Amino acid sequence: MRKRIRKRKFSLKKGPRKQLLRSLANNFFLHGKIKTTEAKAKELRSKVEKMITRAKNVTVSNRRLLSQELTPQTSKKVFEEIAPKYKDRKGGYTRSIKLGPRSSDGAKMVIIELVK
Repeated sequence: MRKRIRKRKFSLKKGPRKQLLRSLANNFFLHGKIKTTEAKAKELRSKVEKMITRAKNVTVSNRRLLSQELTPQTSKKVFEEIAPKYKDRKGGYTRSIKLGPRSSDGAKMVIIELVK
C-alpha cells in the first residue's frame, strides 16, 4: 500500500523525470552550483545529499551505485574531491539562494550550491 510517498512529478513520466534529476545532479557536481527552479532544487537537494553521504564511505558497492546515476567523470570528482571535503559534516551539504521570478513564466528561481 502506497501511503504518503509524494515527490514532485514535474508533469513528466517516470523515465524522463529520473533523467532530469540525473542530468541536474551531474551538472551540479561538475560546476558546484546551478540555477534552476525552486521545485527542481528541492528535489535535487535530497538526491544530491544522499549521494554525497554514500560517497563518504568509499566501497566498491557505493562506487557502483553512484556510477549508475553519474557519469564517470562526475563520479570520480564526487569520490575524490567533494566527499572528503565533508568527511566531518553530518549533513546539509547544499544551500539554496532564492532569486526573483523568471521573467518568461514567473517560476521561482533558485541557485543551489555546495556549502564550503
